[in-house]
Amino acid sequence: MSVSTPIPPPLREWAQAIVGPVSERNVSHDRPNSLVWELTYDTGRAFVKLSPNPMSFARETRALREVAPGLEPGTVPLRRGADAHQQALLLSLVPGRSVKSLSLAPGGERALHCHAGSWLRHFHGGTGDLSVQDRKDAAVEIALAAAGADKHLERAGNLISAEEQRTVRWHAAELGQIGPLPAAYIHGDFQPRNWLLDTDRARNTFGAVDLERACPHAAVADVVFLTCGPWVGRLDLEQAFWNGYGRGLTAEEERALRCLSALDAASAIAWGVPNGDHEIVERGRATLARLEVPSA
Repeated sequence: MSVSTPIPPPLREWAQAIVGPVSERNVSHDRPNSLVWELTYDTGRAFVKLSPNPMSFARETRALREVAPGLEPGTVPLRRGADAHQQALLLSLVPGRSVKSLSLAPGGERALHCHAGSWLRHFHGGTGDLSVQDRKDAAVEIALAAAGADKHLERAGNLISAEEQRTVRWHAAELGQIGPLPAAYIHGDFQPRNWLLDTDRARNTFGAVDLERACPHAAVADVVFLTCGPWVGRLDLEQAFWNGYGRGLTAEEERALRCLSALDAASAIAWGVPNGDHEIVERGRATLARLEVPSA
């Protein structure tokens, strides 16, 4: 969509009924189905968001209701309003600047990833925070990921070479053989484009936004984008993250992370080529090139 797209009148009227008269600015991501406006009103600012589909609305609504209130204030959006008919959410402001806009020295990058690990551990919560149904749902997500390889490869067609297809299928089969994994209520899109850093406080404060993919899953699924992106060639960032998180990965989680990375790579190529996202395509190809599989 165009970043000049105005807010739909019914959405504006709904938001104004909650916060009063507003002026708005489109702040949508440069990708399909991103519909977000920053609202300015007499006493502050907020964001109004249209979810891309009912599942995303349900997932983000649940995360805002059950997880966000337990986190440090100002580090995650809080729900000001929700309209299921429009699939709309009115969200509080998270202070700070997008980390993508910051120029950080190596020490600052390490501190950022340490903050990110600490934030994610709090978001994931403790082992007793998931219901029995959540744990079942988390196991289903892993099974669905393993079963999704053929769908990604079919969509990709000849965009993925025969050797790359073999790599993806091998890791999909491997994922299906891994035993139970530590489960959590994951963020689902935990990567720097959704991170904020508030440098105006006494200490730098980390925040994260965009919870529309939050769901019960294997905890390790939340670091796939990091291991395939900013951590490549930066072991120091990875170590800083796990220092902040408070534990490293188990051997089974290490196996699962490699498998989930291969599946993400296939999905990235299949989606990125027709949508002109060269960055995500290169990430996918580089991931598959790094993964080794036993000879046939």
